[in-house]
Amino acid sequence: MARGPRTETPGNFVSEWFGHRVHPNVISTTASVADQQSERCPFLSGATNEDRPCIKAAAARGVCTISSVSNGPRQDWLVCPYRALSDGLVERATRQLFSIPETVTPFVTPAVTLKHDDVRTDIVDRLKARQPVFIYLDKKTGGELSIPPTDRSPEFSFDVTIVELTMEEGAPHIDRFGILEIQTMDFHGSYRDAVRNLREGLRMHPTRFGPTVQDNQWWLSEGVEGPNIANVFKRTFYQMMFKFQLGQHDRCAGCVLAVPQSVWDSWQRHLGAPELVAEADGTHSLLAPGRVRLDPCPAWIYVFDPDATSPETPSPIVLRKMIGTDAPSMSHWALEVAPAAALSNIDSEAGMLSVLSRRLKLFWPELAKTVVVELSGDRNARTPTSKPRRTKTIQAPLAAVEQSSDYAGPSPEAVHGETPDEG
Repeated sequence: MARGPRTETPGNFVSEWFGHRVHPNVISTTASVADQQSERCPFLSGATNEDRPCIKAAAARGVCTISSVSNGPRQDWLVCPYRALSDGLVERATRQLFSIPETVTPFVTPAVTLKHDDVRTDIVDRLKARQPVFIYLDKKTGGELSIPPTDRSPEFSFDVTIVELTMEEGAPHIDRFGILEIQTMDFHGSYRDAVRNLREGLRMHPTRFGPTVQDNQWWLSEGVEGPNIANVFKRTFYQMMFKFQLGQHDRCAGCVLAVPQSVWDSWQRHLGAPELVAEADGTHSLLAPGRVRLDPCPAWIYVFDPDATSPETPSPIVLRKMIGTDAPSMSHWALEVAPAAALSNIDSEAGMLSVLSRRLKLFWPELAKTVVVELSGDRNARTPTSKPRRTKTIQAPLAAVEQSSDYAGPSPEAVHGETPDEG
């Protein structure tokens, strides 16, 4: 274990380890320590009704969420999709996609449980009683499903596939399916050192693990860097657009994309900071101008959060927003509104050309002086009682105003192309 506390408080911490909170406040119980010592995943174990180990590689084993201030406030960022695999989230998505009223309770179980005779018998009895029954499959609870490639489309796999069962001629049959995608975040750096600290701390202080971690929070941050927001949005956007279209098929009930609050907040710039419309049923809509939400709606974004303030362990998943949308609307916000906002920031006094001027100063100062930017003719704020006036736009040498901007060029969160292999 690394020795000595850090002198500065870093921004990124392992916040849940083997499902149990270790930051900002440690919640340690006999059960949580048992999970951590046995490397048991409480979420996979709960879903399958049998003990399941954490599936992650040794360097990241047990890490469920990272706490970061990348959006401003401290938030949990999921780094394992099974962290959100709760009965509540799967059932909520099932209700939404298959239009099940709140007065009816669906039975939802992972496909891996079908190997048990008592589960099969129970399902048949429920179907005979006309109770809605669903099974779901993912990589660890029955195997991922996918759409095979064609000459004009790629292969696409699904995180979680929810399958509706019906009773036909006295036997269970497969009916429609729905898709649940759970978005995680990639982080720069490595969890290796933080995981080593936790593992060694548990080995040396098994009876006082909770208080010891609380007193040594720096253990949780060693080597952990910030989230790779732009890369995750690029990776997710095409899949999201593709899967939101699948609800057009008669056999597909639609798709729910579940994203942590932290990820949703980080996407606002990429989506042009859209305004959500509150609906009478408590949900929200995200639509392009002139579009109307379908009923039933086949495309949903769920915004959720592990409740870090709860005394329970694991921290319960709280559903913050349910947003009905469609692929054309997402395209409008991400590919029309956001780029339009970016265009306005090319020749502004704090825009891209300001970076160009600073770079050119290093090589040819006289050329740098020729860079001009667009300025408002009236730079003074108008008082509430003054009459509206036409704003004049003038061009000015950037050198005269560049002190008003400290923008220095691409940050780690910039959307960028692939970097060359320098290995």
